[in-house]
Amino acid sequence: MRVAVTAVAASALVALTGCGGNDTATTGPTGAATGGSAATGVTGTVNVFAAASLTESFTKIGKDFEAANPGSTVKFNFAGSSALATQINQGAPADVFASAAPANMKTVTDAGNGDGTPTTFVKNQLVIAVPKGNPKGVKGLADLTKPGVKVALCAEQVPCGAAAKKALDAASVKLTPVTLEQDVKAALSKVKLGEVDAALVYRTDAKAASNNVDGVEFPESAGAINEYPIVALKDAKNAAGAKAFVAYVLSDKGKAVLTEAGFQAP
Repeated sequence: MRVAVTAVAASALVALTGCGGNDTATTGPTGAATGGSAATGVTGTVNVFAAASLTESFTKIGKDFEAANPGSTVKFNFAGSSALATQINQGAPADVFASAAPANMKTVTDAGNGDGTPTTFVKNQLVIAVPKGNPKGVKGLADLTKPGVKVALCAEQVPCGAAAKKALDAASVKLTPVTLEQDVKAALSKVKLGEVDAALVYRTDAKAASNNVDGVEFPESAGAINEYPIVALKDAKNAAGAKAFVAYVLSDKGKAVLTEAGFQAP
């Protein structure tokens, strides 16, 4: 069954709401798995709101989850974690939230919208994404301030932007980006399209786009590592499916996909 990726736009959220009546889940004899193994026996639609940097790995996990749970469908809304937290708190139809930073998750749990305690499932670290071949010869953060070097950053309210600010401050580097983007994929696309010479993105995003960009490591990124928490949501229309999906992400099969994508263990 195909994994559907929803848009961030309000119209897509309305469309999801209209489908809510079909999201009731049932569990088969096996039920939800425990002890880190993959969940099975869940049906219905599971609406997952996940940080943009999880796009490739969660899309794969979603397909694997559907294969393990015939009759299930996973629908994704990938965007900046801050935008997703706002949508959830405003009543968007979500069953699961996976954030790229604890601060955005806290926004959701403080509003009483989490079902239980969020679990940190991976960590991620920044690199400098540059076009293939690194034509500007970028070797570190200081090189981003050189004349003629155009840089894209994520906005500070987005986890990748908050991490970038922390790293730049640690390096005592002040730069003026030509654009501030609302999620890491948008910042990366500026490099891929040749609109900027560099962008601060996650290792996993640079790896996923390795046909188009190179990732330049820099030491200050070690002090700006983001932790990713995940939680089922209190008002999930598919509560069983939400718990099962979280269990699948935390299972050995889910971990294998995330490790292959370049995420670090929590």
